[in-house]
Parts: sequence; C-alpha cells; structure tokens
Amino acid sequence: MIEHLLNGLLTAFSPGVLPVLIFGVLGGVILGALPGLTATMGVAILLPFTFGMEPTAALVMLIGVYIGGIYGGSIAAILLKTPGTPASAATVLDGHTLAARGEAARALSISAVASFVGGLISTIVLIAIAPMLAKFALRFNAPEYFALALFGLTIIASVSGQNILKGLLAGSIGLLISTVGLDPISSVPRFTFDVMDLYSGINVIPVLIGLFAISEALSQLEKLLSDKNVAPPKFSRKLLSKKDLKEMMPTAIKSGLLGTSIGSVPGAGADISAFVCYNEAKRSSKNPSEFGKGSVRGLAAAEAGNNGVTGGSLVPLLTLGVPGDAVAAVLLGALIVQGLTPGPLLFSQNPEIVYGIFSSMLVANIVMLLVGLLGIRFFCRIIEVPKMLMIPIIIFLSIVGAYAINNSMFDIGIAISFGLLGFVLGKLEIPSSPILLAIILGPMAETNLRKALLMYEGSWSFLYDRPIALAFILLAIFSVYSTMRLKKKQAKLSQ
Repeated sequence: MIEHLLNGLLTAFSPGVLPVLIFGVLGGVILGALPGLTATMGVAILLPFTFGMEPTAALVMLIGVYIGGIYGGSIAAILLKTPGTPASAATVLDGHTLAARGEAARALSISAVASFVGGLISTIVLIAIAPMLAKFALRFNAPEYFALALFGLTIIASVSGQNILKGLLAGSIGLLISTVGLDPISSVPRFTFDVMDLYSGINVIPVLIGLFAISEALSQLEKLLSDKNVAPPKFSRKLLSKKDLKEMMPTAIKSGLLGTSIGSVPGAGADISAFVCYNEAKRSSKNPSEFGKGSVRGLAAAEAGNNGVTGGSLVPLLTLGVPGDAVAAVLLGALIVQGLTPGPLLFSQNPEIVYGIFSSMLVANIVMLLVGLLGIRFFCRIIEVPKMLMIPIIIFLSIVGAYAINNSMFDIGIAISFGLLGFVLGKLEIPSSPILLAIILGPMAETNLRKALLMYEGSWSFLYDRPIALAFILLAIFSVYSTMRLKKKQAKLSQ
C-alpha cells in the first residue's frame, strides 16, 4: 500500500494533475461561498468538462470541487450569517457571532484549520480502513436509518437557545413542512393544494436561503432604517492564537472522526454530520453555555464534522459502488463515464487511479487550508462594505441562488416566503436552525420508519432487536436527557 501511495503522490504533483486539482479546490471554495451554489451543483456542472480528460485528473478535479465547496460554505456563514451550503448551517451558530464581535479573521482561520483537520482525518481513515467502514455501512437498513434520523432530531433541543419550547415549536414547523409533496410510500399528494411545483416537496436550498440570508438582510435593513448613522463594522486582523489551537484541536479531531463515520453511512450527508458533531461537542463540553455565543469548540466541531464527510462518503462509493451522499452520486457517474466500475475490483484492477485519488485528497486539503488562510484578509473585506450596498447584494445573490437550483420562479417565491418567516420568527425570538434541521431529517425519518414497519409487518420490535438501531435510540434518549439536565443547571445558575 505504501508503494501505491508514493506513486499516487507523484501523480498528484504531476503537471497534468496538480493544476486541475488547484483549480477544482479554488472553484469549489467560490461556489460554496455563494448561497445556493452547493458542492453538488459545482461537481455536476463540471462533470461534462471531464469527458475528454485522463481519468485520474478528471476525478481529482471533481473531488477538489467537493472539498473546496464544503469549506467554502463557511465563509458566507461566518461573514454574512448566510450558509453557502446546507453543510454550513451549524457554522452560523458560533461563526457569525465571532464575526459580529469583530473577530471575523479569527473565526475564518479557526474554520480553515478545523476544516483541514476534518478533511485530513477523513482521508487518512479512507486510506486505512475503507473496506472495514464499508462493511459496517452495509449493515444499515431502514430501521437503522430511522434511528439515526431520530437521534439527529434530538439535536433540536440543543440548538434551541435558552427556550426549548420555542425550539420544539420551530422543529414542529419544520417537520410539517417536510411532509409536503408526494407520500414516499404510496405517492399520494400531501398538502400540495394542486400546485404541481409542490409535488416534489419543498427544496431545502431555497428554505435555507430564505431563513438565513433573506431574513438577515431584512433584519439589517430594519436596523439601517431605524438608525442611519450606524458605523461600518470593524474587524480585527488577528488570526487564531496558540490558545485557540490548543482549545479546538481535541474537538476538531473527535468531530473529524465522527464526521467520517457518519459520511460512510449512505444517505447521511455533511449537513447532518455538522449538527451531530456540534451537539456532541456541546454535550461533552465543560462549559456548554458558551455554545452559540462565539464558541471556538462549537465552530471547530461544525467545520471538522462537515469536512469529515468528504472522505467518509467515498468509502462506500469506492469499495461497494454505493454513493454516500449527493456529491458521491455525481462522482459515481464520473467513474462510469471514465469506464471504471466502483467496487472491490477497482482496487485490484486500477490501483494507480484509486491511490492517485487518495493522495490527491491529501494534497487538496492542504490547498484548501492555504486558500482559506491566505484569503482571510480578502474575505474580511466583505464586512467593510457599507450595509446600504451589501443588503441589495445579499438579496440579489439569494434570489439568483434560489432560481439556479431548478431554474424555477417558484423557488424564488419559497425563498422570499421563508425569508419573511425567518424575519418574523427572529422578532419572536424563535430560532430558525431547528426548522432547517427538521426539514432535512424529517423525510429520512418518515420514509425509513414506514419502510421498517413494512419490513416487520407493523411491529415496532425493530427498535430493540437490531443492535445498531437500539444504540442510536439509546443515544437519542441520552441526548434529550443530558440537554434537559443542562438547561435546568443553567437556569439555576442564572437565578
């Protein structure tokens, strides 16, 4: 294996591969930073351009876009409170808080380092134990997916702020929204009101853009109109310190490992991983009250968690031919276009391509770190743009991003509607994150619950007679218990 890796590194630094790798990472960072333009979209857009390319170079460029896109979403999340991708929704909770305090450069540098750690860990795990993780992922069926989704939904209590009831209300709104569209089992229309655009459900990207980008723009516009003498925000150029690095590293490593494990399970993407890792970091923290208020550990957990998926999602793809998430599904198409068949035979018949990809992922994460750190001063300039100019730009990019998903005016309407909803919820101090989390996890929970009940002929015994499902159920119960206990403790301390 060492020999294959060394040959892979030579391939990664070859004149035909390194330039396209750098291009892919840079392009991914730019696409990820623009609301609505996800890593999946970037990989799909570039896929046709790889038809005439050498297989390793083609796959490396697409993977570079993937790695850069997942990281790039954090830039908009931190600076504009607008997640560039769904994977960066958890980054907003602490990242934007740091930026609002004038510590944008510090937040961006923490994000870049945590993303690098998560991506590096996932790549090392991919190289070392890909077949083992793939066998574990094969044991997941409908009961396990339902239990995983249920565990994810318990995170709503953790991201609800001080008022759990308001968070649960927001989560309930998200679950109701997730039921819109065709029934996943019987294909009967639900809550569509004979509107054809609703038959496929409500796309999560316009919802994300509306809840975070447009609602924030409306809030900033209100502040601007009420106080026209607001001075442009200033930021410190100070990057992360040795103390920050020491504080965040254990959390980043743990979240990178957890994110890799989650990514290796088909269907569990970077957005789910980010929230799960954030919740775990908060649960295990000695000072959980700092989360949501500019926590270094919270930001590191979200970014290491979502970047950990980049390597994890390739485990089932390369070893079994089963894509781990939407991006991996596009990469599956790229492999087939290049005449390659994912699976065990790929390692024996085309080791130079497999290990070329592995080595290039190591290099891509280094490139991503350099782009992130060297670009901080440029990124921070966004904050200094006057609000009177920034607000129309945010709204314009939001509308373009919502339209670009399906070239649909209906999606623009969805984004604007949720923007207004997010603005009203902000006035009522109801958090938006639980809505997004419930919309993401709701369909996964419902579909797999009903499949599991069909598998067990209506019996609920799958909740306790399948070890992995039972483990997730126990984790869900423990998550709720620990969160409630923490809230009570915080309430006593505040009295």
